[in-house]
Amino acid sequence: MTEVNEVNAEATNAVSKTDYRSKSYIALKEARESLYWIELLHRNNYIDDKQYQSIYADCEELVKLLVHRCKKIDEQLKEKKK
Repeated sequence: MTEVNEVNAEATNAVSKTDYRSKSYIALKEARESLYWIELLHRNNYIDDKQYQSIYADCEELVKLLVHRCKKIDEQLKEKKK
């Protein structure tokens, strides 16, 4: 759960809901990039299969959480405009 708290730290300091949205999408982009780097580390034998599966699964879960949060923020902003 520490990862989510660290990700939220920047977003919770947002000035506005749109700033919060922007920071959340940046966190999502960085999490997706992390998946790439984790794969690269595994392909080049810097981490073994067990480490890869564990770290990759954790990162995938973080991406799912961030996708959900970004969608929810988008929905809230759409509702606010109505």
